[in-house]
Amino acid sequence: MYTFDSRIRYSEINHYKGTMDPSSIINYFQDCSTFQSEDLNLGISYLENKKRVWLLASWNLQILNQVTLGDYITVGTWPYAFKGFYGYRNFIMKDRNEKVISVADSIWVYMDIENKCPIKVPEDNAGYVLEPAYPMEHKDRKIAIPENLNDYPSFPVIKSNIDSYNHVNNGQYIKMAEEFLPDDFVVSNMRVEYKTQALLGDIIHPRISHIDNKYLIVLDSEEGKPFAVLEFNGYRKD
Repeated sequence: MYTFDSRIRYSEINHYKGTMDPSSIINYFQDCSTFQSEDLNLGISYLENKKRVWLLASWNLQILNQVTLGDYITVGTWPYAFKGFYGYRNFIMKDRNEKVISVADSIWVYMDIENKCPIKVPEDNAGYVLEPAYPMEHKDRKIAIPENLNDYPSFPVIKSNIDSYNHVNNGQYIKMAEEFLPDDFVVSNMRVEYKTQALLGDIIHPRISHIDNKYLIVLDSEEGKPFAVLEFNGYRKD
């Protein structure tokens, strides 16, 4: 397992709740896998030279304990399988006492940038050491979209949403969706299915369903095709 240590910053806290939102946790996880790839010389420059990219297909995040300002954490990641053009990777966050804060399962697609199609993961990814998958509850990558969703005002993709691949970063979709969660709603599980890539200037049309302690948020294009589908399960804070 690849790890790095950090400390929770003021800028990473939701100040209504006093804890980190899923988007902040995901940012740590993204950074961790990026650090591992860079340290193995399989990172951004390597992929650019080969005209390849890893695109995220889904997240399944479980938040077991909350962290607050100043907490010391260790973030870890490891791949557990490569199958065809898919890569499967776990993430974990622990406190200084080794207590698990959150864990995640993720599925990635290896893409040929020039031909814009998935391509089989090459053998030179052998720099990654496969480890057993984390024993967490498995959830399907695809998220069913109900018929009756409530429409909310549309908004454009702005520069701060864009990453080095010139499309909306996967964590930014989560941050967009979090805007529609109540201030007293604490997320215990989040699933995300990424459908298509939103670009700078694209208009995002949110549609939302709320049943009991589950919020399902669809971030649609103007044509009604989803960019991402997000499901948040949790509870209302007392």
